[in-house]
Amino acid sequence: MQYETILVDIADHVATITINRPEAMNSFNRQMLDEFEHLWKSLADNDDVHCCVLRAAPGKAWCTGVDVKGGGTGKPVVDLDNIWHCEDPGKYLAPKSMNCWKPVIAAIHGMAAGGAFYWLNESDILICSEDATFFDPHVTYGMTSALEPIGMTYHMPLHDVLRMVLLGNDERIGAETALRIGLVSEVVPLDRLWDRAHELALQVAAKPPAATAGSVKAIWQSLDLPRSVAMMQSLKYCQIGNPVGVPQVNRAALMADKAKKFTVR
Repeated sequence: MQYETILVDIADHVATITINRPEAMNSFNRQMLDEFEHLWKSLADNDDVHCCVLRAAPGKAWCTGVDVKGGGTGKPVVDLDNIWHCEDPGKYLAPKSMNCWKPVIAAIHGMAAGGAFYWLNESDILICSEDATFFDPHVTYGMTSALEPIGMTYHMPLHDVLRMVLLGNDERIGAETALRIGLVSEVVPLDRLWDRAHELALQVAAKPPAATAGSVKAIWQSLDLPRSVAMMQSLKYCQIGNPVGVPQVNRAALMADKAKKFTVR
């Protein structure tokens, strides 16, 4: 498939995905939904990809959600004229919804608003630049905000999600607040954002892919289960994944490397 709204580069076992509609605040239209649907399926089937970086073209916004100006042609993002068969756009935009269990690192700059949370909700590591702001404008425009904030309750405390939803356009979450409440795990200068995301991706990609993808799938799927059921199911992931992942590393060499360096966060 020829992508027109996103850029994709694969190197060193890392797929770097760039949302690429800067002329429209990197908002998504139907074409982008179709392209992400194809992309996540393709990456899931590509054994050369161990990790993904999700970023957006430079500008004021990382993504402002759906393109309300109707950019693009053909079927709308949400087909309200076909009410009983219209679907949540997040089903196609986000990796886990498309059964892609490759770890995803989101590198956020500028404004991330509304539908941008579809991607943030299903990313595994989120970092942002110092200029990043996060907000949900739905209620300001008389719209019920449900899908994106419900997903975000798995990242942020409930009261912070509700405050963001209810204040709409009147307040934005800054980078330092995002770090404090757990929305992101790291804040970096804007000129370091992409490099830092790539550094983290290379570290993840160096791990056995059977172990990283298995861990991502086990943890995310546990969110839909009661705790005791999730714990019982998780053992099966270890039983299935470990015989594949363990042979992918030289355990003795790793343990013998006394010079192994690590960072403290």
